Order: sequence, then structure tokens, then C-alpha cells
Amino acid sequence: MDRKITFICALMLFCTVLFAQNSENKHDRSPRKIVFIAGPDSHGKGEHEHNGGCTLLARALNDSLPGAEAVVVHNGWPKDESVLDNAAAIVFYLDGGGKDHLELVHAAKMEELTARGTGIVNLHFSLEVDAQAGGARFLNWIGGYFETNWSVNPVWEASFARFPDHPVARGVKPFAIVDEWYYHMRFAPDMKGVTPVLQALPPESTLEKPDGTHSNNPAVREAVIVRKEMQTLAWAFERPDGGRGFGFTGGHMHKNWQNDNFRKLVLNAIAWTAKIDIPADGVPSATPTDNELNALTKRVN
Repeated sequence: MDRKITFICALMLFCTVLFAQNSENKHDRSPRKIVFIAGPDSHGKGEHEHNGGCTLLARALNDSLPGAEAVVVHNGWPKDESVLDNAAAIVFYLDGGGKDHLELVHAAKMEELTARGTGIVNLHFSLEVDAQAGGARFLNWIGGYFETNWSVNPVWEASFARFPDHPVARGVKPFAIVDEWYYHMRFAPDMKGVTPVLQALPPESTLEKPDGTHSNNPAVREAVIVRKEMQTLAWAFERPDGGRGFGFTGGHMHKNWQNDNFRKLVLNAIAWTAKIDIPADGVPSATPTDNELNALTKRVN
């Protein structure tokens, strides 16, 4: 009788553990929400197409990546902030700069979100922030930022031949592409938590303009022309609290989303920041046609 009771108790314990594991696995497979915050389109057609770029990337994630639930908030900060409350990651693709950067205006909410482990992705101009007002925050959130009178924003062709052994680079093959690639970014001390993903040595022709807030300065000339330092143009960041961040300095030109490697790297990075498993060959997506890109550049009211 005692053996029978012992067996029944052991069986009940086993079933309880198995149920808990199945419940946990089921929870792990639940969609992870990714919120794109697209700023108003701010340049001529084909440049700074924030709404169209976010729509393209969100569709690609929803179509190709099980476990992702991407939504787009058009033309600025969401009127209903509840859309952010259960986000695994937030992608900012918008005009930055100055103390009125959208992430600084809503810094209290940003701190609340990152404290909960929400991943943060900043694409292109959204990386620029006033150093005094928001530099420290950006270093904490994503590990780096564009600092005026230190960083520069020339248009040039960057070539990428090697990538780190990191999930963000899965399936990405060597490529070269013309974009407004920012460089000489400001990073966390000793690059702590930062993994460079895209690196290139800019040509000296990118520093031919006179010194200015975004064009040239003695520090960047020393780094690139004298010391020949490779510049980090995209990076992954692991926060001490376990949250993740990603910075990508390209994205000025809408047509660049047709480049399969350019697009795959950003899709991988967004998924990684949301803590979604990335396939061995990276996040797949169909190459958008010219007509599809043109349709996406229609202004969103």
C-alpha cells in the first residue's frame, strides 16, 4: 500500500512539473510585440521615408518571422501609450537632434519601459540627440549616439566584408551600399556591452567639408585620416539589466531597403532586440519591387 501511495505521489509530481514546463513553453511561443514609431517623412521623396520604411520592415517581420507581432505608429509618439506597455521592443525611425528629441520628451516613459526590459532600436537620424540633455540616457538605452561637433554624417559608399559571430549578422553576406552613413559616434566607456556589427574605414573624401556641427572636426580627422580607425556604423548593445539595444546609422535612402543584406541585418537586429530567436540564415523577406517601394512612399496623414 505504501509503495502504491509513493508511486501515485511521484506520478502526480511528474505531471505537475510536465504541465508547468508545457505552460512555460507555450508562454515562450506567444507573439512578442514590436512597436515601430515612425516620425513624419521629412525630406523629399525617397529620403527619410520613415512611415514607408517602418511599414516595410513591420510587414516583413509579420510575414516571415513566427513569434513576431509588429505594429506601426505613424507620424510620431502614440496618442495612446498603452500600445507600448507590452512591447518586447520599440523601433524609432524619425528625425532626432536637439533637446526636443521624441525620446527625451517622453524620457520618463522610456525609463519605465527600459526598466522593464523593453528593447530599443534607433535607426538613422533618431540616433542624434543633444549630448547634455540625452547623451547619458542613450548610452544607457542603446550604448551609443550621434553627438554634434563630434560625429559626422556624409553620404558615401561603405563596404562590409566581415561580420561578428553574433545573431544579428546571421545570413548576412558581404555588401557595399551608398547611404548617409554616420560615423565617429559616441559610445559607452570602453565599449562596455557594445558589439560592433558593421564597421568600415571611411574615405578621406568624406572629411573634405569645413568644420561644422555635422560635417568635420579635428577629432574625427585624427581618428580617420591619421589613425585609420575603423568606424562602427551599426552595433548591438546588451544592457546590464538584460535588456537589449541596437543602433543603425544608415537608412537615409528608401531604395536601400531593396538590398537584401542591408534589410536582413536590420530585421535580424530588431528580432534580436525583442529577444526572438533568429533563424540560422537570418530573417527571410522578399525583395520589394520598385512599385512596392513607390507605394510605400505615399505620405501618411
